Amino acid sequence: MITLKSQREIGLMRKAGQLVAEAHSVASSLIRPGVTTGEIDAAVELLFNEHGAIPLFKNFPGEVPFPAVTCTSVNEQIVHGIPGDVELQAGDILSIDTGCNLNGWCGDSAWTYPVGEVDGSSQKLMDAGIEILRTAVAELRTAKRWSEVALAMMAVAKDRGVSLVEQFVGHGIGRSMHEAPQVPNYFRPNMKFEDFEIQPGLVLAIEPMV
Repeated sequence: MITLKSQREIGLMRKAGQLVAEAHSVASSLIRPGVTTGEIDAAVELLFNEHGAIPLFKNFPGEVPFPAVTCTSVNEQIVHGIPGDVELQAGDILSIDTGCNLNGWCGDSAWTYPVGEVDGSSQKLMDAGIEILRTAVAELRTAKRWSEVALAMMAVAKDRGVSLVEQFVGHGIGRSMHEAPQVPNYFRPNMKFEDFEIQPGLVLAIEPMV
């Protein structure tokens, strides 16, 4: 069931989101050749601890509980990379996904960063991802249903010559990291995901992957 949030609740969520944004600022300041993803993860964990926030990813249930506070995915790895001792190399691209619970409300954000100078194909992917996300945010102002937003995202991806990953989707967020609805980055008739109405108080984590 989709749970709509009040303006007060959205304000509390904004504080969690601001801390996640600060975590990305800390992480991005460390990105350079020779730094390990484990070092980046440790810095983000320290920040969350300093603010009394609960990392959402650490010990997330699975066959093996997730061992870190960030997902750090290098180059072709799409999501769920585990931080460790591998050193970043010049020309890599690094996707960092992290989230926290602050005073009972969740924030969650992923972003892809270059490690030094990157080649044209890597820059194309990053630029396309940003444009697709911004398109989705803009469409939410006027769209009546999510399918309208997803179709606009698909149009940008096609225009930029990239493909949207369909194996993973975004989600609602609030008291829990993963709430209804599921938020696919694409739309087709008869797809398994249900379309939903865009309405005030709806809070989504939109996660286009290309």
